[in-house]
Amino acid sequence: MKLIIAIIRENQLDQVREALIEAGITRITVSHVAGHGRSKTEEIYRGQIVVPNLVPNSRLEIAVNDEFVDATCNAIINATKANDDGLIGSGKIFITNLEECIRLRTGERGQEAI
Repeated sequence: MKLIIAIIRENQLDQVREALIEAGITRITVSHVAGHGRSKTEEIYRGQIVVPNLVPNSRLEIAVNDEFVDATCNAIINATKANDDGLIGSGKIFITNLEECIRLRTGERGQEAI
């Protein structure tokens, strides 16, 4: 089992969600977050270097069984590329091992709980 975390631009959320549904991935969690990556435009204001503003983004968390990792990542990548032509700041995908998953309603564990 894997936990896929994707940070994408807010304006790409609908396209990514639709692409995930087409790929058979229907269970996602979305949070609205802010941050900035490597690209920054430093400005000097009254002789001081100003830290860049945090950019609003969407964070998707998707727990999947191992066989769905590639389909999930490909859906996210294709949906974001179609919308921004690879601009800087398009986002990132993180994949981590998911040790356990428990469905609260039934007590199911592991792959069946996802």
